[in-house]
Amino acid sequence: MSTSMSLFQYDFMKYAFVAILIITPLFGVLGTMIVSNKMAFFSDALGHSALTGIAVGVICGLGESSLSMVLFGVAFALLLNWIRSRNVSSTDTIISVFSSCCIAVGLAILSRGGNFSKYSSLLLGDVLSITRQEIIYLLLIFIATIIFWIVCYNRLQALSLNRTLAKSRGFRIRLIENLFSVFVALVVMLSIRWIGILLINALLILPAASSRNMAENVREYHFFSIVFSMFSGIAGLFFSYYTDMATGPMIVILASVIFFASYFYGRNR
Repeated sequence: MSTSMSLFQYDFMKYAFVAILIITPLFGVLGTMIVSNKMAFFSDALGHSALTGIAVGVICGLGESSLSMVLFGVAFALLLNWIRSRNVSSTDTIISVFSSCCIAVGLAILSRGGNFSKYSSLLLGDVLSITRQEIIYLLLIFIATIIFWIVCYNRLQALSLNRTLAKSRGFRIRLIENLFSVFVALVVMLSIRWIGILLINALLILPAASSRNMAENVREYHFFSIVFSMFSGIAGLFFSYYTDMATGPMIVILASVIFFASYFYGRNR
């Protein structure tokens, strides 16, 4: 008990803990639809575009502005969604080209004059650096995402099962897909500074993929995904504190262990 209390004697640990309690359920919820709709490549490309968003902010004189990153991420998500909707055989290739181009442009601009070292923390993130104001932003996007999920869940589920069926029911497919992509972009871009560009996609995919290995119905699928995501986040924060390792990688390591355990459990069952 005293050990836990000593951990929370620091404000940065309290803020990090609260941030993880907000972020990880969002990853668990959104990750299920990302996995069901085979959008892992989409979310990975979206995470990589964060560098270009920051670069745009630097060019516009905004510095490392979250606003420029969020706006660019939303625009990029809508562009990727439009590409996916074209139903061309080379969709993954086209998305890969856009992703590679974005990260190259971002690196080129941010490394000008040898200054990339001050942006390198974005690659792995640092949840311990989160502030009270940033937690409020996360809380607002959490509330907005949950409202969207409650209102549009049936439509999203129908869309993930069969687009033709969803269209026959009168659902506005393009609008729903665009709204979902926007919320994924908002969550990714607002979390990238604390989770890291290299790790953000893993936290979106691993809990949902682990849940899919074990769940017997849709309700369990979403429940396990949220539980695995929150457990990985909270346990990763504790382990990183006591082992003096980066929090983001530790969370992903635990999420990976859960995935492999669920995979072998599912096979044996």
